[in-house]
Amino acid sequence: MRDLEVSLQEFGEFLLKSKLVREKSAPFIVRWVRRFLSAPASEGPLADQTRRFCEELERSGRCEDWQVRQAEHAIRIYFVNVLGRADWHRQPSRSIVDEGGGVDRLAALEQLRSKLRTRHYSYRTECTYIGWAERFFRYAAERQQLAPPHIDAGTVRDYLTHLAVRQHVSASTQNQALCALLWVCRDVIGFEPDGLALTVRARRGIHLPVVLSVSEVAALLEAMRGIPRLMATLIYGGGLRVSECCELRVKDIDFDQSLIHVRGGKGDKDRATLLPETGRDRLREQLRTAEALYRADRHAGLAGVWMPDALDRKYPRAGTELGWFWVFPSQTLSLDPRAGIVRRHHVSDSVIQKAVKTAVVATHLLLIGVDIRQIQEYLGHANVETTMIYAHVVKERRTPARSPIDVLPNRIGT
Repeated sequence: MRDLEVSLQEFGEFLLKSKLVREKSAPFIVRWVRRFLSAPASEGPLADQTRRFCEELERSGRCEDWQVRQAEHAIRIYFVNVLGRADWHRQPSRSIVDEGGGVDRLAALEQLRSKLRTRHYSYRTECTYIGWAERFFRYAAERQQLAPPHIDAGTVRDYLTHLAVRQHVSASTQNQALCALLWVCRDVIGFEPDGLALTVRARRGIHLPVVLSVSEVAALLEAMRGIPRLMATLIYGGGLRVSECCELRVKDIDFDQSLIHVRGGKGDKDRATLLPETGRDRLREQLRTAEALYRADRHAGLAGVWMPDALDRKYPRAGTELGWFWVFPSQTLSLDPRAGIVRRHHVSDSVIQKAVKTAVVATHLLLIGVDIRQIQEYLGHANVETTMIYAHVVKERRTPARSPIDVLPNRIGT
């Protein structure tokens, strides 16, 4: 099935006049539509055809993630905004939308969760989108005083405006909510939320990045101890994100080539980065500690570690291999929220975040002369010896001491 009611030349003119995309992007939008129309026809709803087309682009390995998203966006504009096609989405299940148009919140959330997992979205993104959907449904029910509420484009627009005007959220937070609600509307309820351009937008401020000086980085690392210090060393030395460091596997460390292999980083991309010389001995010690924990888990018959995508089905035993074990495993077991089984996860990113904040606070308080006992109370340390760890960091950074006679208003001459 291919609908050619509007020529691609006219489509290009429409893009420039409507300003739905940036001018420099218009030629690429037209090319994606041409490629879709030229592909072998397939059966089923238009949304399913588009999904298969985009999945084929992903499998080809020749397209970046942003290009796949651009292709889907191009096809959507052509068929929905230009041709006015109403079959973009399959009709929602009766278990989600009842005959009166009310949306069953629990059924909608479950289908949203299922679709996010089908597209291999991360668990963190899944939780974020589910959270926004729950808050949106609650807002709609309270505003309409209906249970279940009716969901339409106006309700979505009002909620996004509510976030900006009454909740005073940032522009990035509002955009995150929009992405989640587009999933709900398009892929769960089954309609295109038109008119979102009328939404009041949260103001996007201009912020300069905060960059530490070399001496500040050195002071920060000196103020940290143990695993957090090792993790901070790898993050700074290899340019890792906090989550990437937490999720490192044993096989990702390559001492011979001095590389750290990052799997499924931002944008679900793999890359290799530098393994710094500093901290290598401590890293080898950490790997031995991790291996000991791995052996104990195998002896206890625990389930293997979590595997990305569908590798646990393709390679059922891989999760129990040492190479896939975490470099920084958690000391406690936890329930896998997706698989529903008890296994060992990696350390939480809050471990390194809290350690960095504590080191910064302690160092700054010492620099401005706050008593060490007071700092102990502020940081909640049981023993002052723990707080004293930070003292040596600022020893050379404090303002040199002055004699009390030198600060008198009228100093006595000599």
